[in-house]
Amino acid sequence: METERNQEERYDREDMARAVEILKQGGIILYPTDTVWGIGCDATNTEAVKKIYDLKKRSDAKSMLVLVGSEGELQRTVEEVPEAAWMLIEAAVNPLTIIYDRPRGLAVNLLADDGSAGIRITSELFSRTLCSRLRRPIVSTSANVSGKKTPAVFSDIDDEIIDGVDYVVRFRQEDSSRRKSSNIIKVSDSGVIKVIR
Repeated sequence: METERNQEERYDREDMARAVEILKQGGIILYPTDTVWGIGCDATNTEAVKKIYDLKKRSDAKSMLVLVGSEGELQRTVEEVPEAAWMLIEAAVNPLTIIYDRPRGLAVNLLADDGSAGIRITSELFSRTLCSRLRRPIVSTSANVSGKKTPAVFSDIDDEIIDGVDYVVRFRQEDSSRRKSSNIIKVSDSGVIKVIR
């Protein structure tokens, strides 16, 4: 298996710089994550979030998930991370998105009706570095029109999505590893745990 060090040696810094620049300008990108390829934007930018809803032809009543690159970024994005959430994060073997009751600083149109938001700490090289360079959480929603099958690899993504974003990241386009969407668990401030997916 390829180590992260080997990945980093092949890392295209111009690719990363361009992706960060587009995000800072309020654009949307197509990028690899720790699960499937995602459509992303600055998760604090309401207009950028709206562009993704429009591209996916998805109702903004359906909230989208958010990536952060570290535990510190998670703490800045949630008012208080419940102890039960930390325990789940530590025990998780597969990518895990947790829905928190009190996110902060995220675009209003990202939040569910009850004000909650799904957030995941990504361990994948590109998406983690992207969060770190942008210094903000990033939207991560599957790269498909709402209702269509979630593409497992880059080659499965429809041209409509590829043509509709402002930048397509080059990193890992040739990766044929078929990944799955994350598990999703809701953890309330009181510590109540509910498995969503």
